[in-house]
This record gives sequence, C-alpha cells and structure tokens, in this order.
Amino acid sequence: MEQMSIAVLMTCHNRKLKTLATLESLFKQILTSEIALNTYLVDDGSTDGTAEAVQQTYPQVKIFSGDGNLFWNGGMRWAFSEAMKHDPDYYLWLNDDTVIYSKTISVLLETSHKLSEKGETKAIIGGSTCDPETGQTTYGGVVRNNALHPFRYGILEPTKDPQMCDTMHGNCVLIPRSVVQIVGNLDPAFVHYIGDWDYGLRARQKGCTVWIAPGYLGTCSLNPQVTKMAAENLSEGLDKMSKPKGLSFKDTTLQPAQEWKVFAQRHGGLLWPIYWLLPYRRLVWLSVLSKLGLTKNKTQGE
Repeated sequence: MEQMSIAVLMTCHNRKLKTLATLESLFKQILTSEIALNTYLVDDGSTDGTAEAVQQTYPQVKIFSGDGNLFWNGGMRWAFSEAMKHDPDYYLWLNDDTVIYSKTISVLLETSHKLSEKGETKAIIGGSTCDPETGQTTYGGVVRNNALHPFRYGILEPTKDPQMCDTMHGNCVLIPRSVVQIVGNLDPAFVHYIGDWDYGLRARQKGCTVWIAPGYLGTCSLNPQVTKMAAENLSEGLDKMSKPKGLSFKDTTLQPAQEWKVFAQRHGGLLWPIYWLLPYRRLVWLSVLSKLGLTKNKTQGE
C-alpha cells in the first residue's frame, strides 16, 4: 500500500520545554506504517537553545532558522512553503504549546475520510483543545454567534460527532492537499494573529468547508494577555497597536490597524469600515480627551 504523507508544520520562539513536549506528543502518535510524518519547524530566533535541543532529541525534524521577526504567521508560512515543495497528502498545523493525545492524528484522518465519503472532499479538520488543569475548552472551531456583527464568534464545544464551523484556531488543524491546491499558503498580510481565522474564512469562500473533529484532541492553556494599556496612556496604547502582537485590553486583543483592516475589508461585507473601527473606539475616545487636555500622557514627563 502506498504511504500517506503528512507534513507537520510548526514554529517556535524561546519555548524550549513546551516545544519539546509538543514534539514528544507528536512522535508518540499511534499510527499505521502506511502513514509517514515529515516535520517542518521554523525556530524564529530562539535564544534558549530550542533549535539545538530539538536537533539533538529529534534529528528527523527539518529545522529552519528565523531572525526573531517572523512571529506565528510568518513562521508557519515558511514551514508551509517548504512542505508544499513536496506536495504531501495532508498538512498538520501544530502549535508549539499544544500537547496532542496519542490518537489525535488518527482521529483527524478518520474524520477527514468519513467526511470525504459524504462528499466533503475539501474539508479542513480542526482539533479542539482543553486546559490541562481545568478541562475547559481553550481552542478549536469557532462559529459566528451574532447575525448583526460578522466578527462576533464563539468557540464550539466538541461533541461525539464532527461539527461544521465558520473558521478555526490554528493550534491543531489538518488540511488536505485538495484545500491547499485551492487556498494556498497563509496570507503574508498578517504577522501574528488572525492568519488562521483568515485561512479558514478564505477556504470557505472558495468552496471548502471547515469542521472540528469529535472530542478533545489535546491540551493547551489559553495565552495570557500580551500587555495591558494604562488607563489613560494614549501614547503607550498607540505604540502597542503598531507591534505585531497588538494591544490587549480587558478581554480583547486589538490587532495592528493595517492587519485588522485587511481582515475586516475581506470578511466584513459592505459595512467593513465600521467593523474595522469598532475595536479601537476606546483609543479614539482617549485621543479626543487628549486633544481636550483631559488625559495624562505618561510619556510626556510623568
């Protein structure tokens, strides 16, 4: 029987122990001999010895070295492009902080095959993860839950059956060759966030579908907020907005404005300018107060 090839795509930066734990879970997968895994890891300028540790422990991993400015989307794009040169049957996105269960890849493949038998031959299959301590759902498939707002999404709780969704988090995602031939790589318009959601939405626009597999397929803790904006520090807020990881305020991560504009324009319909500006309304309000002299700017002498 001809081997089925799966290209595993990863990127990492200064998370040696987590990266090694993820790779350990990957190479402990229960798979038949007909399935061949080829792993592509972009080490984005780690200074904690991640690349060296991976090379020593898992010499079969193909490692590519970045300069620290690729972030998630850039690193995954590079791994994706390297894998595409070999035209594998499937591509598996795997975050370096996600530990997958021993049958995860088997479940993803089984889900893909069953959907294909039902006519879903261009289906992306996402895997749901839970917090290793609380067991609560952390990442997976997401669905639009507000008919009036195109960017109000809620995460799907996994069940015993596959579920269709609008798009997915990129922590653990199986993408068949048939989808990649249509959608291609991740979009370079994005640096860190949103690239995964954009990929799923673009795939659906091109006639593909997005699903989550049954049950939980691994563990992954929620990422902490990147930074918190000082209550009345407009300059700091605007500065953070220009960084690849954006600005976290309360429970919302505000994307760099240009990236969010691309996403909103592409997926927000005719009212996209409104949806583009809505997340920044607090910064706009602070700007107005600043012009009226009603805010304290800590970068100007305080």
